Amino acid sequence: TLMISSYMMMLQRTSAFVANTRQPWVVKTRSSSFLQKVSEALQEATSSKPVSPSMEEEVDPGKVPGTDLRILRYPHPSLRAKNAEVTKGELKDGSIVRMAKEMFMVMYAAKGVGLAAPQVGINKRFMVYNESGDPERKTDEVILVNPRIVQASESTELDEEGCLSFPGMNGFVPRSTSIKVEGVNQKGRKVKRIFEGFEARLFQHEYDHLDGVVYPDRMSEEEREKVQPRMNELVAEYGEGGVL
Repeated sequence: TLMISSYMMMLQRTSAFVANTRQPWVVKTRSSSFLQKVSEALQEATSSKPVSPSMEEEVDPGKVPGTDLRILRYPHPSLRAKNAEVTKGELKDGSIVRMAKEMFMVMYAAKGVGLAAPQVGINKRFMVYNESGDPERKTDEVILVNPRIVQASESTELDEEGCLSFPGMNGFVPRSTSIKVEGVNQKGRKVKRIFEGFEARLFQHEYDHLDGVVYPDRMSEEEREKVQPRMNELVAEYGEGGVL
């Protein structure tokens, strides 16, 4: 689960950059009313106001009404287990659609933007996400089944991520800035997409979960050292039976 707080940090850094950049287009006369309005709109957009009501700090939702699914914390074995391909039968009988619906419920309750099936104990290769994080924007919801990355850009970008399976920590992770993806949707129809920017990072984060990879695995040695104390705490909290 890529958390909204990580998305917000990206937005805040962009806003800070714009706010601190000299803006030669800011109007200093009253004659250019259109440009004045543009300037005012820009200043309002880069203010400290929340982007939307859904852009809140992530939470542990615990038990969510309407579903028995719960977000699993590291080092739960399901996060490292092998994940089976979704079958045509599972697509046909509607079970994936039902599970995806419940996953969205958990994701929104946790203030997240994405969730992979293994994170709720379903060791199948599918994920859900909504880049906006807004439960009212249903058209932004994406369900990807048996996805695979067929091409990834050599160019990468380092940015901060968090994950609901790793509460209380964040870390910088390099990701390809552009990826080409193939798979099917919840109806079994083929999907071919090119993702860039935040959506590319979001997909790669969730896709890693399908391979039993967690985001600290992608960190540099120096970055990993920063989060290791918190990871040790999570291991101790989980107790016996965890898989590192």
